[in-house]
Amino acid sequence: MRLLLVSDTHLPKRAKELPAPLLAEIPRADVVLHAGDWVDTATLDLLESRSRRLVGVYGNNDGPALRARLPEVARADLGGLRFGVVHETGSAQGRERRCAARFPDLDVLVFGHSHIPWDTTADTGLRLLNPGSPTDRRRQPHCTYLTAEVTGGRLAEVALHRLPRR
Repeated sequence: MRLLLVSDTHLPKRAKELPAPLLAEIPRADVVLHAGDWVDTATLDLLESRSRRLVGVYGNNDGPALRARLPEVARADLGGLRFGVVHETGSAQGRERRCAARFPDLDVLVFGHSHIPWDTTADTGLRLLNPGSPTDRRRQPHCTYLTAEVTGGRLAEVALHRLPRR
């Protein structure tokens, strides 16, 4: 099972459209996970129309129209792994401990908000993944997203993709 992980698209405030390399990944993915801060409903509509399956949440920059369509926390069983998606997890310091306590029933937690790619594992085995942002790099050298494979009930081939500068 191929996964596409994205967050913090911030359209149309940070960019006018999603980058072409990211759009090209959508039909290759069995599941697209979006960790919030869509900002516009058009991006949600686009991903819903192009994805085989979309698992998404709203973020702090998402207004009433998006909050009416998306949960704050989403959960999905994907290939035998228990995934969760949430926008904010708080500060980087102590993140693994906090998230493991808040989500003891998950194997993988996808989150956003910081625009900073993140890939760590808590002492409990919870894997934490932040794909960064494909449209707003903030203090990062590149805009980014993640892909991953779920094979035999295991998360593998987690890859950070750097997008060319616009």
